[in-house]
Amino acid sequence: CDAASIRTAKLTGDIIESGKNLKIISRHGVGYDNVDLKTSKEKNITLAITATANAVAVAEHVIFMLLSIAKRKNMYDESVKSGNFDQRNKLPKTMEIWKKNILIAGFGRIGQNLIKRCLGFEMNVYVYDPFVSKEKINSLGGLKVDNLIESVKSMDVISLHMPLNDKTKNMVNYDLLKTMKRNCILINAARGGIINEIHLDKALNENLIFGAGLDVFETEPPKKDNPLLNNDKVFLSPHSATFTEECLTRMAKETVQNIIDFFDKKLDNSKIIKL
Repeated sequence: CDAASIRTAKLTGDIIESGKNLKIISRHGVGYDNVDLKTSKEKNITLAITATANAVAVAEHVIFMLLSIAKRKNMYDESVKSGNFDQRNKLPKTMEIWKKNILIAGFGRIGQNLIKRCLGFEMNVYVYDPFVSKEKINSLGGLKVDNLIESVKSMDVISLHMPLNDKTKNMVNYDLLKTMKRNCILINAARGGIINEIHLDKALNENLIFGAGLDVFETEPPKKDNPLLNNDKVFLSPHSATFTEECLTRMAKETVQNIIDFFDKKLDNSKIIKL
């Protein structure tokens, strides 16, 4: 094969080595932690991602999770369906997101789509991304912060949009969680492993934060003994933020188009991962 398209399967070094004619790997998505980068680099293989296809779907999913947690969707829905309508005076109160502070950690295309939706709720948007200029962030209505550890202390919502690497692995741990506001909502629709799941469960049980939303997990599917599966303060989805009909169509087309563009020598550099 001269090209390979890949979705969630592992593309190990051995598999890449066996592709004697392989010139490009086109990933159906923006993450690429399932591709052996070392071997790809050694063999001078181009790695492309669907950089423009999924930003809207993921940004909408973050808002979906945020509202579901803030408005206690599961709890309120269940109370009516189970015939306990009068529980409305007994159930925990919900939260408005109007005028709340949100930190978008990672400001690529998804973060830049998310900020538009947050501003629609008149939220105060702060952005942490060392690779994006203050001018760019300001032009989109956000405020740049330089210290992630300090900035989380004053946030009502934190949404993660970073890659998983040695620097971000277990970045959100108990020490960081306990510095957050007690009404804070934490959302991860980026990559599992950025949040230490055991530490998150502990923080939720100790009421250190209001709630959390996870679309991604350190192990997928999560193991049956993962305590978050039984924690009613966390809202979960099965790594499906991009699973809209529209987004899946865009991603499929872009995955193939990247291969075509590569051989036509017109592949956009913004879609190529620097190895």
